[in-house]
Amino acid sequence: MNTPRLYRIGQIVPSSNTTMETEIPAILRAREAHGDERFTFHSSRMRMKQVTKEELAAMDAASDRCATELSDARVDVLGYACLVAIMSMGQGYHRVSEARLHQRTVENGAPAPVVTSAGALIDSLKVLGAKKVSLLAPYMKPLTALVIDYIEGEGIEVVDSISLEIADNIKVGRQDPLAPAEITKRLNTSGVDAIIASACVQMPSLASIQHIEDRTGLPVISSSVATSYFMLKRLGLKASIPGFGSLLSGAY
Repeated sequence: MNTPRLYRIGQIVPSSNTTMETEIPAILRAREAHGDERFTFHSSRMRMKQVTKEELAAMDAASDRCATELSDARVDVLGYACLVAIMSMGQGYHRVSEARLHQRTVENGAPAPVVTSAGALIDSLKVLGAKKVSLLAPYMKPLTALVIDYIEGEGIEVVDSISLEIADNIKVGRQDPLAPAEITKRLNTSGVDAIIASACVQMPSLASIQHIEDRTGLPVISSSVATSYFMLKRLGLKASIPGFGSLLSGAY
């Protein structure tokens, strides 16, 4: 009998985040049912309560410490689980962050690839070949505008968006995971190539992904789905997990 290969999954999360430590494990536990690999999950936290540009910038400064702490545990891949923190720091910042945090793991003698949720979302849309998208976000409208600008700066047009305007990050995490399936019915999806069901790592949406795909016939992703996809790719594993949308279907 073969011993399953064990992978340690590290996540840098905002202190008030309650979603990425549930949705990422849910996705990878589902993969365990279809593969020989097994996963354990390890987190380090950056202080943040209100989703404002000022708190996000202060929080991001703590990410180096978190990367070093997680590399102490010799994680196999490291995910930076705050999309808007990266996108609010300026165009292309996900590349800067990924390179810097990887360097922290190298300096600590435990090099690990780094995936930011922001970079994963952008790169997942490119994997899907999406040129036009519509999205749902929990942010106040000015922060959603920063996210839209960031996505469009990567050559992807945002046709429509809905902002729920929830500043309290705890309240964002308490939203119904099935709510996006209903809310996205109000999005204009005419001519779009994909739908972003949650442009936020804290807003639960995993239970809605397949529902929205089945209704619209369009690829549907979220921050957690995109992050999981690229974590698996960085580990050299096939991203084939039924029930979480096209990106994780094994087709890409």
